[in-house]
Order: sequence, then C-alpha cells, then structure tokens
Amino acid sequence: MGTKTVDETGATTGAEATTDEEKLDVTKTDDASAEVTQTEAEDLVEDGHDDAQEGPSGVGQGAAAVVSAGLGLVSLTGGWISTVAAARETLIGQLKTSSNASVANQIKEIYGDAWHTTALWGGLFALTALVVGVVVLARPAFGAPGRPQAPWIKSVAWGGVALGVIGLLLAVLKYTDVLLGLPSAS
Repeated sequence: MGTKTVDETGATTGAEATTDEEKLDVTKTDDASAEVTQTEAEDLVEDGHDDAQEGPSGVGQGAAAVVSAGLGLVSLTGGWISTVAAARETLIGQLKTSSNASVANQIKEIYGDAWHTTALWGGLFALTALVVGVVVLARPAFGAPGRPQAPWIKSVAWGGVALGVIGLLLAVLKYTDVLLGLPSAS
C-alpha cells in the first residue's frame, strides 16, 4: 500500500490514487474543510474574537478583588493610619486633660477617644473592602455578556466582602463600647 499526499491544488502525489472516485473524495474533503475553516474564522471575527484583538482579560477585576480582601484584613488587624490617628488622639487627650481632672475624665479623654478613633478607621477600611468586593461581584452583570468571571476572582471578592462585614461589625461594636469598653473609674 502506498501513501497519498495532497497538495494545495488537490492533486495527489506519491502513489497514485487507483480510481477517479478516490481523487474526487480527497478534493471534496479538502474543499469542505477549507470552507468550514473560513466560515468559523468569519464567525469569530464577527463575534469580536479575533486572535489579534482579545477582549478584557479580567486583570482589573482580579486586582480589585485582592484589594478588597486586603482592605478587609487591614480592617481586622489595624493599619498604620489607625495607629497614628489613635496616638494623635491620645496626645490631644493628654493636652486637654488637666492634672486635677477626675480619673473617669482622664480615661475618657486619653484612652477612650483613641479607642474610638481606631474603631472609626477600622470601620472605614471595612466599608471600603465591602464596597469594592460588591462592585467586583456585580461587574459581570454590566460587562461583556458571555465572558464569565474567573472563579478565583469570585472567591477572593467574596472573601473581601466577608472580611468587610466582619470588620464593620467589630468596628461598630468597638465604637459603641459593647466590645471591650472602657473600664469604669469607680
């Protein structure tokens, strides 16, 4: 048995085809595959899936999801902004409080305001994490249809939303002195 190869014109080379019917089948097969390939290429270009120009890759959504999770983590652990703001409130409390002020007033002015400032900054980070996470999760509804969001982006965004909710809840509890309130001066 010989092998047959077909060049672009459809002519067989190598061992000759034994019948005209085999030659016709080879030519039809090549023409049909070329036609399907051309049709598929036209459909892809019409749909906007040209190889030279791809749609958005989701890098921005992934980055926003990571930022959301990071902000949620900062809301729980604290950041340098909340530390500096709390130290500033402590200094202001020390300056405002006279040496003959009551112990309850000293505790409130020196430590209470700093505690509330830390809770406030934690709440702001948590709220930002929550908003960014929700925006990332809602983005596919307003984006390109038929272009699904990568599963890892959804997972990280949901993590950011969860950390934001927990951080916001803890910030409210700290600010209202329900969680670790100031000690009484009595």
